Amino acid sequence: MTSLWRERPVGIVGLGLIGGSLGLDLMARGARVQALVHRPATAERARERGLATVVSTDPAVLEDCGLIVLALPLDRLLQPPEALLVALPAEAVVTDVGSVKAPVLERWRQRARFVASHPMAGTAEAGVEAGLPGLFEGRPWVATPEASTDPAALSAVQQLAEAVGAQWLTCGASAHDQAVALISHMPVLVSAALVEAAALGGAAAGASALVRHLASSGFADTSRIGGGNPELGTLMARCNREAVLQALRHYRQQLDGLEALVQSEQWPQLEQALAATQALRPEFL
Repeated sequence: MTSLWRERPVGIVGLGLIGGSLGLDLMARGARVQALVHRPATAERARERGLATVVSTDPAVLEDCGLIVLALPLDRLLQPPEALLVALPAEAVVTDVGSVKAPVLERWRQRARFVASHPMAGTAEAGVEAGLPGLFEGRPWVATPEASTDPAALSAVQQLAEAVGAQWLTCGASAHDQAVALISHMPVLVSAALVEAAALGGAAAGASALVRHLASSGFADTSRIGGGNPELGTLMARCNREAVLQALRHYRQQLDGLEALVQSEQWPQLEQALAATQALRPEFL
């Protein structure tokens, strides 16, 4: 059976990290990609980078697309421009890449052939310069279908995800949002707190320059996402607030427990706790 992404042009709305990377991967596999962006300057740079076959600021660029990917920030996904809504072909399969699914479904479920999905891939970069080939290879691409989701539309999005090397899976929207709060959204805030703690602690000790000079790969790994896109981090926390707060409570409990072990000099117990996390970590990778 021929895949929809091969039969018809694929529309991508937004050519940031996810949209630009998807455009590069699909074109490398022979797809025609027609992209809609907001600003003329973005369109010009996207053409220079070759992120899509056609790049336009005119929503009419989507009119003959059979499958459309909304690679928009969460706020624009939840409050889409009217011009975009009008431009989406009625028969097209439409999916999104938002990192929160329950509010997205609430906004889009009335549209026929809509599939809520989320590729779990990324870097700390954003914008039209961020797209790169191979971003989705081996990474999860999760969909959160409901009973009313069109099975053919769901299959079309699965074929798209697998075409770019992603690992397809499905779950409920609430389960998705709770999971990503723990392994994606909460870690952004924890990582940001780590950076700030290092800066403030270094200043309090009169060793700001030394702290910065000594920071190496370990600090870089644990602080990477805290140094990412502030707008995205804020949107994730805002749109997934309750799950993020619950995740932060779990983290605080663990941190308090470790602090208590250090405070009371319970070194064997601390080593046991660290051995347990050492054994557990590979299950997440």
